[in-house]
Amino acid sequence: MSSGLPPTVKRLGVVSFLTDASSEMIYPLLPDFVTRVLGGGPAFLGLIEGAAETVASLLKIVSGRLSDRLPRRKPLVVAGYGLSSVMRPLMALARAPWHVLAIRTADRIGKGTRSAPRDALLAQVTPASQRGAAYGFHRALDNAGAMVGPLVASGLLAWPLPLRTVFALAAVPGALSLLVLLFAVHEEPRAAVPAHRPGTRDGASDQGAALGGGLKAYLAVLALFTLGNSSDAFLLLRAREAGVSLAAVPLLWAAHHLVKSALGVAGGKLSDRRGRKAVLVAGWAVYALAYAGFALAQRPWHVWLVFGLYGFYFALTEGAERALVADLAGSAATGRAFGLFHAITGAMLLPASLLTGWLWQRAGAPAALLTGAALATVASLCLVAFVPAPTGTRGTSAPAPGGSGNDPSPVP
Repeated sequence: MSSGLPPTVKRLGVVSFLTDASSEMIYPLLPDFVTRVLGGGPAFLGLIEGAAETVASLLKIVSGRLSDRLPRRKPLVVAGYGLSSVMRPLMALARAPWHVLAIRTADRIGKGTRSAPRDALLAQVTPASQRGAAYGFHRALDNAGAMVGPLVASGLLAWPLPLRTVFALAAVPGALSLLVLLFAVHEEPRAAVPAHRPGTRDGASDQGAALGGGLKAYLAVLALFTLGNSSDAFLLLRAREAGVSLAAVPLLWAAHHLVKSALGVAGGKLSDRRGRKAVLVAGWAVYALAYAGFALAQRPWHVWLVFGLYGFYFALTEGAERALVADLAGSAATGRAFGLFHAITGAMLLPASLLTGWLWQRAGAPAALLTGAALATVASLCLVAFVPAPTGTRGTSAPAPGGSGNDPSPVP
C-alpha cells in the first residue's frame, strides 16, 4: 500500500506505529488508574488531560517555527519522540495523581515538540502529487499502532500481569521506535532560514509572507469544524448508554482504529487524484452522518455500525487535511504552518468538549451530538466558499519544495 512513497515516509510511519502502540498500552487504562488506584477523581483526570493538551498545542507553534529556521528538522523530531518514550513508562512508578499529571504533561511536551517538524519533514521529502498518500500512509500506521496497543495491554492483563508492569512494558515499543528514528530515518540538510530577513519591514521574514490568505482561511474553517469535534470519550459514553458492555468497549475502540488504518492510505491517495477540498467535504459529510447516527443510536449494533462510519471519516480526512496544509504553506514556512494547524485543532478541543458536555447535561446526548453534526455541515460550506483550491497538486509529479522526492537517504 506504500508503493512509490519515499523511504523516509515509510520509516516515519513505522516510528509512529511503535510510538502509538506504546502510548495506547497506557492511555485507555489511565482513567481507572487515576480514579480507582490513586484516588484522583474525575475532576483531576480532566485537569490532567486539559493541562497536557494545552501545553502540547502551544509548543507545536514554537517547534514548527524553529524547524523552519534550522538546517535539519530531525533533531526536534528525535527530541520529541525521545522525551515521550522516556517519560511514558514512568507511569508505573506513579504513587499520587500529581505524578500522573507531571508524567502525562512531559509526554505531551514530547508530542508538541515533534508533531509539526515531523509533518513538515514528510512534506519536504514527498512530491506534491503524493502528499495525500504520504500523510494517509503515516496516519494509517499511526492508527494501526493505536489498535495494537490496547490489544497488547488487554492480553498482558489477562495473562495476568499487574497494571504497573503493563505500564513499564510500554517502554519496549517506545525504545524500538527511537532506534528506527535514529538509525533508519535520514534527512538532507536545508539552507537555514534566518529569523529576521534584512530589508523587510520590522524585520519580518519570508515566513510571515508565506502564510497567505488561503492558509489562514483554511485554519479558520478547521477551527470551526473542530468546535463540533469534541473528545471521543463522549462517543464511548454514548456506546455505554446504548448498551455496549464495558468488556466490549476496548474491542469497539480497536475495531474503530482498524477501519482508520485499513482505509487511510486510500483516502489520502483519493485526495491526490480528486483534490483535497472535494475529499475533505466528503469526509466532513461522513462525520456529520456519523454524529447524527450516534445521536439516534439505541442498540449496541447501532453503535458498532456508526463507529465503523466514524472510522471512515478519519480515513478520508487525516491525509487530506495535512496535505492541504503543506499545499497552501510557503516552502519556507511549512513547519510554522503545521505548528499552527496542530495548535488550533488541539486548542479547540477544550471548548468543543465543554460545549458538548454542557449540551449533554442540559439537553441530552442527541442534542449535543446533532450540534456537532450541524457544525461540521457549516464548516463544509465554509470550506467550499472561502478556501481556495491549491494549484499544482492534482495530477502533477512536481517535487515538494525543499526535497527531490527521491529521498536518497544520506547518512544522518
